[in-house]
Amino acid sequence: MKRRKFLQAAATLAGMPVLLKGVGVSAWRSSSLMRYINPESDRVLVIVRLNGGNDGLNTVLPIDQYDKLAALRPDLLIPESAALNLTDELALHPALSGLKGLYDDARLTLIQNVGYPNQNRSHFRSTDIWTSASPADEQWLSGWLGRYLDLEHSSYPTGYPNADYPHPFAITMGSVISQTCQGSLANYSLALDGPLSVNLLPEGSQGDLPMDQPYGYEVAFLRGAIAQTNAYSEVLVQVGKMGVNAVEYPDTNLGEQLRKVAMLVSGGSKTKIYVVSEGGFDTHANQVVEGEPTEGNHATRIQRVSDAIAAFQLDLKAQGLEERVLGITFSEFGRQIAQNGSRGTDHGTAAPLFMFGACLNPGIVGDNAQIPSPDEIEPQAGVPMQYDFRNIYGSILMDWFELEEEVVQQLIFEDFQYLPLIAPCAMVGQRDEDNRPDALSAKADLQINPNPFASSVQIRFSLEQRQHVHLSVFDLLGHERQVLLSRDLPSGKHELTYASDQLPAGTYALRLQWGNGQALTRLITKL
Repeated sequence: MKRRKFLQAAATLAGMPVLLKGVGVSAWRSSSLMRYINPESDRVLVIVRLNGGNDGLNTVLPIDQYDKLAALRPDLLIPESAALNLTDELALHPALSGLKGLYDDARLTLIQNVGYPNQNRSHFRSTDIWTSASPADEQWLSGWLGRYLDLEHSSYPTGYPNADYPHPFAITMGSVISQTCQGSLANYSLALDGPLSVNLLPEGSQGDLPMDQPYGYEVAFLRGAIAQTNAYSEVLVQVGKMGVNAVEYPDTNLGEQLRKVAMLVSGGSKTKIYVVSEGGFDTHANQVVEGEPTEGNHATRIQRVSDAIAAFQLDLKAQGLEERVLGITFSEFGRQIAQNGSRGTDHGTAAPLFMFGACLNPGIVGDNAQIPSPDEIEPQAGVPMQYDFRNIYGSILMDWFELEEEVVQQLIFEDFQYLPLIAPCAMVGQRDEDNRPDALSAKADLQINPNPFASSVQIRFSLEQRQHVHLSVFDLLGHERQVLLSRDLPSGKHELTYASDQLPAGTYALRLQWGNGQALTRLITKL
């Protein structure tokens, strides 16, 4: 896919301060970075957050490994006869008929085994990592989309809204703004809770304030925030009156959130980012109804997500708006592979992620989750990560919001790996499996022998061209235990010997990342 080029002076990026990922950005505020993004773009990103940690193995079903899952999840396993098959080896939970319809209509991309290195299984910390796109061992105060918006609007919130930008840049459906949109000075997101009608907040006295004292500064900031909220709210009321919905939405909280988003887009809102959410995915107990694994709390939650997204996409399509809108789901982590003693699952590691819209490379990206046998399973084992979520974020910034790769490396992380997940909108509704981008289908023929092994193992892989290679060993808690390679390698076949003297006996994941590809395989050490 050819992207429009907006950077004519990319070489200057070498001097962009790394501090833009954290707190201080004063050094680059005056650097004319606004020319590096396309302010005229009317593209919209909708983020659907699944609060609590969605059970990926109960959402996307690796049918080819059902024999192992049957032993590890005897109370939870969805009967194969009830599954909604995507391929002979992979299916969806029967509650996901809406997403299955989008898949059949070439408007859904399923990315398997998404997570990040050194998984943190705390709800709060892992959510921080997903919303900021920070490394697991660093605390960043800005959100990944807040940093994107800072490029063009470095003085925000001062002077906003204005004639050029009368609408909020981001909207969070609910009572709390999303940290995803936290910028260097303020959050770009406006919380919208309840109907599209407002009671304006009193702005108070406009008398002089002692600006040389903290009190004066804080009151001035509060006055400005109230005035800004009132101005944005009045605009949204007008936009809402102009918008319509062309389909019936499910009578659920998420259905109502997405209905409002579609109505605002229909009414001419210039808001770029919407954040919606569905809670209840922390399924430690009673995830399913006893004896009825297709029913229960988890089935209810994912059906709400599926039905709401399907209605939303149909609404956009009916109104001729679907080429403007891209959607993505995320949850702070997946669940553990084995069920617990309460017909539930505990905090895990990687999980599937869905992208939905018309301008996608539709289909399945990645391999089925690798399930150890019952005698190999480690305590608290989760699904190993294949795709780093930060690479998905960065690829959206490149191909949807039209940033250049060098900018994305500064906003997300230096080792960003581009993934061609978004396709030209001219290909709407098409799925050409024979011509999928190389980055989504490339193989490195990763092989290990012997496996299991006692002291050392031979690792082999091949490259079609010179690539940067990162080869590492993860445990099943999601921690990167050892980096075996991280450097450029020439094309051709490569082989190395790995001695596991630093690893206790057990099951691990060997992950190879090269260029735009990833490969994952189990690595079993024994005494």
